[in-house]
Amino acid sequence: MLQHADDLRAEIAREGGDTKLAEAVLADWRSAGLEPVDAALCAYAEKLTREPAAMTEADLRPLRAAGLGDEAIHLAVQVVSFFNYINRVADAVHVELEPEMPPYPDGSR
Repeated sequence: MLQHADDLRAEIAREGGDTKLAEAVLADWRSAGLEPVDAALCAYAEKLTREPAAMTEADLRPLRAAGLGDEAIHLAVQVVSFFNYINRVADAVHVELEPEMPPYPDGSR
């Protein structure tokens, strides 16, 4: 996640924005003051990550209300799912953590 935060900081800086947003999102996206569409995407991504079997048509309503169409929603599902997949692969094969990352809670790596 730290690398993703670095990527977000770099993207925001490249666009001339305030990099404090990346810090706020890293701390808690719910209180980061995100635009409605970004908050809806974060909520959707969190549920898809934590409870994929619980996803329903109702989970799409906030995305549609925020202005996203079928193609954008499909892309969001693909991106979230890819990150979930690749993180599970990395966990399964015991990819070394970046030096600045905290150790795994069980001490396995």
